[in-house]
Amino acid sequence: MSSTYWTILFISFTVATSSWAQPATTGGGPDTVTNLQFYFHDIVSGRNPTAVQIIKPASGSSGTLFGAVVMADDPLTETADASSKVIGRAQGMYAAAGQSEISLLMAMSYGFTDGPYNGSSLSIMGKNPAMDPTRELPVLGGTGVFRMARGYAEMKTVSVNAGGDAVVHYNVTVYAPASNGQ
Repeated sequence: MSSTYWTILFISFTVATSSWAQPATTGGGPDTVTNLQFYFHDIVSGRNPTAVQIIKPASGSSGTLFGAVVMADDPLTETADASSKVIGRAQGMYAAAGQSEISLLMAMSYGFTDGPYNGSSLSIMGKNPAMDPTRELPVLGGTGVFRMARGYAEMKTVSVNAGGDAVVHYNVTVYAPASNGQ
């Protein structure tokens, strides 16, 4: 399996600015709308990878690596720079699910460890057509201030290096009950 392939497929997060989360009310509705922007850093190369293949692709899967499964514990940062402030971790797995296209099934928990959402998390799961310039996955739930959350995550790959390490920008819109304490 090529490391470039996995770098493109797995997304790294970094927050776009130091004020990475901007809550806004819905204008009297029962939900609070929150927009999060961060970067996901999927590191598959080197001595300390944050994503490792745990199941090999099916034989004959050609360039799609159909059947391969990767487990990840990737840092989420404020900017695309890997040395920028870490604001959380994306933990879970992704699997090569396309037989004729490079497509991943991602099942990840995005846990926040800093800032206004420290201790809260979002669950995102869905199809990631990794070669598309912009992808959208659903937010299926969360914990803490994101309890009973719903929404969507738009993702754009920022960079992929020769070793397959990828950085992906996330723009996440979350709707959660105002009673969660945001």
